[in-house]
Amino acid sequence: MEHTITTQKVKFKVFRFNAQEDYLPYYDDYEMEVTSEEVVLDILNRIKWDHDGSFSYRRSCRHGICGACAIKVNGRSTLACKESMDDMVELFGNELVIEPLSKKRAIKDMIIDKADFWDKHAAVTPYVVTEVDEAPALENLVSPEDADALDEADLCIQCGACHYACPAVEVNEDFFGPAAFAAAYRFEADVRDESPNRLEDVNAEAQGVWDCVKCFECAEVCPKEINPIAKITKLHQKLFQEGKAPSNVATRHAVGFKHSIAKRGVLDEGGLVLYSEGPGIVKHVPVAIKMFTKGKIPMPWQLPKSDNLDEIKKLVKSSSTAKF
Repeated sequence: MEHTITTQKVKFKVFRFNAQEDYLPYYDDYEMEVTSEEVVLDILNRIKWDHDGSFSYRRSCRHGICGACAIKVNGRSTLACKESMDDMVELFGNELVIEPLSKKRAIKDMIIDKADFWDKHAAVTPYVVTEVDEAPALENLVSPEDADALDEADLCIQCGACHYACPAVEVNEDFFGPAAFAAAYRFEADVRDESPNRLEDVNAEAQGVWDCVKCFECAEVCPKEINPIAKITKLHQKLFQEGKAPSNVATRHAVGFKHSIAKRGVLDEGGLVLYSEGPGIVKHVPVAIKMFTKGKIPMPWQLPKSDNLDEIKKLVKSSSTAKF
């Protein structure tokens, strides 16, 4: 069957900034006929080659391997060489805004200073820590089962898409971010690794995994479909399993969630907030009153119970390996 190439007119609003010359960023507007064969990187190339040779961005492999061309399209982190323009138009319409991964870190147009990303990546000890025999008699074999435990975290290309899509990174400069946690999990799950500090580092307040807000943005934008939040969850589980999880709102939320499901088979959201926050729940009283008057918070005797509660309790017991 012959492939038909279609075209459509698209308006682009493109972020421009040169840290050496500009006080404030600005946007340039372009209108182009875009074909169904083009990806976002083709548009960046056309802007530079046909409109403004000073337009700057990073690119390299064009095969979704290196991560150099990561930018944002309409606020969504995007690997420019992988994203079809047809998909972008279908998702956002015919007016697209092209911006760097982080506007406040822009150096020149799409090029940003990723020092914070690499510093946080380095902080989780992203390599195997072990004593190595300089003249080994045998290979250090890893079984397929042990290799599968990495859960494809080793496929990360360090593009930064998840890091700069993360709202916790945006508001908390200490937070390591999803890419760093994916790297931490990759080496923590490696049977050859003996690092004594990595798990402690990702367990620390402010910088660690407990400050993840579970927004799933990292999973949504990852071009390699690594699902960083799944690795964060596995680090949570590992900390519970080893009895290292601290008592804070995040850990109590996990414990309260389990208890609620085991007790009723459904989630008691009001009870979960009370269990998680403890005395700190006082600050939520004004909102709670409004929710109660609107019928959003049922009384304890109004909470339903699942008809399959016995089966749910068995599933909770068999699946839980954490020390709560």
